[in-house]
Amino acid sequence: MPVVPYKDKDTSKREQVAEMFDTISPKYDLLNHVLSGGIDILWRKRAIRELRKALAPKSPRRILDIATGTGDFALEALALKPEKIVGIDISEGMLSVGREKMKKRGVDNVIEMRSGDSEGLPLPDNDFDAVIVAFGVRNFENLLKGLTDMYRVTRPGGVCVVLEFSNPRQFPFKQLYGFYSRTILPLIGRVVSKDASAYTYLPESVQAFPDGPDFLRSYEAAGFTNTKWIPLTFGVASIYIGHKRA
Repeated sequence: MPVVPYKDKDTSKREQVAEMFDTISPKYDLLNHVLSGGIDILWRKRAIRELRKALAPKSPRRILDIATGTGDFALEALALKPEKIVGIDISEGMLSVGREKMKKRGVDNVIEMRSGDSEGLPLPDNDFDAVIVAFGVRNFENLLKGLTDMYRVTRPGGVCVVLEFSNPRQFPFKQLYGFYSRTILPLIGRVVSKDASAYTYLPESVQAFPDGPDFLRSYEAAGFTNTKWIPLTFGVASIYIGHKRA
């Protein structure tokens, strides 16, 4: 059984994830920064630096940000000076917040926010120099299907970078993080977002996610080569890099 936000509802994981993000979208950015102590911002910056290194000496002309949410990762990707960034998400609530953010920052001519399913991208083959995802792949209903579609839309010679939560493996951080994620995080999330299920789902989905070497095996099964795993902050999050053969 897949881990889902609303265990009392007989709907697909995709539908439940969309509903959950629609519900929490007004408070999503605030909660992200509060619950991570702002370190999520540093994680995104590091992921973009790793993308730059993986693509060097080339610069990406077109970037796809899957599960873009409100567009924070897309905004970080502006550092690479692409001509176009397409952000795609299944939650209209998150996209609405993101579009307003892009307009306020004057970058809506570069970053386009589109509605779409990450496991059936409404995009042509070999269309993007880089594909990026932050905290989104664990929400895929079918991980391999989503990764395979990411591979499909990546150009030969292109790079995919995934930033995702993972499970710390070393004592005592494993135990401390476990207590925080099971007890403190859902409490804060429930108070601020008014959605108890959303921040109970988060630690459950992280626990169930095939992180580290297991994720690299899925990455490679989707077609990516020269894969790399970079743990961050004692393993609380990880960056995964994959290449598409030229």
